[in-house]
Amino acid sequence: MFGKKVIGYIEEKQLFGKSERILVALSGGADSVALLRVLVHAGYVCEAAHCNFHLRGEESVRDENFVRKLTEQLSVPLHVTHFDTAGYASSKGISIEMAARELRYGWFEQVRRDIGASVVAVAHHRDDSVETFLLNLTRGTGIDGLRGIRPKNGVIVRPLLSVSREEILTYLSSLNQPYVTDSTNLEDEFTRNKLRLNLLPMLESINPSVKEAIAETARRLSDVADVYHAAMAEACVRVKVGERRVSISALLRETSPQAVLYELFYPLGFNASQLKDIYGACLKGQSGKLFYAGDKVLLCDRSELIWKQCGEWDEQSPVLHQEVIAAESAPSFLRNPLYACLDADKVTLPLTLRKWQSGDRFVPYGMKGFKKVRDYMLDKKFSVFRKEEQYVVCSGREIVWLVNERTDNRYRVTTETRRILLLHVDFATKDR
Repeated sequence: MFGKKVIGYIEEKQLFGKSERILVALSGGADSVALLRVLVHAGYVCEAAHCNFHLRGEESVRDENFVRKLTEQLSVPLHVTHFDTAGYASSKGISIEMAARELRYGWFEQVRRDIGASVVAVAHHRDDSVETFLLNLTRGTGIDGLRGIRPKNGVIVRPLLSVSREEILTYLSSLNQPYVTDSTNLEDEFTRNKLRLNLLPMLESINPSVKEAIAETARRLSDVADVYHAAMAEACVRVKVGERRVSISALLRETSPQAVLYELFYPLGFNASQLKDIYGACLKGQSGKLFYAGDKVLLCDRSELIWKQCGEWDEQSPVLHQEVIAAESAPSFLRNPLYACLDADKVTLPLTLRKWQSGDRFVPYGMKGFKKVRDYMLDKKFSVFRKEEQYVVCSGREIVWLVNERTDNRYRVTTETRRILLLHVDFATKDR
């Protein structure tokens, strides 16, 4: 029955086929031994991979010797590697647990490619998924954290998620199959072990079937999560008005604006507290408020949320292009704001290109009096980001062109103009 249940789950979730080569992560513990035995018995083509992390002294040596003997008995090719896990953790500034994870999955992928295996099968079971559910719940999580462990993540597959630890032990007992025990699993030291050894037994005193109940809840939430992500993907499309711009009014019309904000900006590094403040700024119309997350900055503008990479625009090197042409050649450019057409005989060269400065003023095309650049941008409702990046072209101290906006009326082309100075500025590609 155990074998049928596992194989049925493999087929239901389409984890792999009978003709594919499977690399089995084999620690020597009950779970991985059961996984290897059931796959070999079912006729799958398997190879095994064992990591010696050198963290438990003689136990590590014992585990390696055990898996060597087991795979020899089963005629399964075995790949073994040794890691200085403690040294790796120290050099990376990470925990031993995280170091072991990075090392083993990196090596598994290398071996998988070398042998031409389709997937790497690991032995997480239903109880592991329940523990993950509870662990994420105690830490605080979104809906994805309540799905438990996924049956497939890229090339990593988990064929035992439909069976419990108790079923695994019963299966091994029926085969008279020994296995090794990691003594650290019996210590009340790590958070997951605390859940396994303390919390779950307490919950089982309330409901003996609590593991099955939590696993079923996680399965239902997994279906809900699929619906949620489909809806959020559509909502994100509705509210975005550019690659880095979100319409605030469209956002607030959504059923759950905060959920949409989370999907848009949490992946960029903005945390839950910041997202709550961003939502509040949208509701209150707090234009000009800035939020920072690592190298990202988000602006709550009048009508949009706009984000950029800190310093990315400062690194650009805009180039001013100049060309003098005959007046009769210019009509097609006169209404294109990306080009400036000036009377060449009114302009004193050389021209300079710079960012606008406080106190700058010019006579906007079509007007007679001077207007401060600051006031012009305010009237045009420029965002804070756009104000920071506005350039001007100057002839001496006089502005002749507010780049990509308006030329100065004093240098305009008239019916008397014979030569036209055509200007264009090339910027680095970016979403403005």
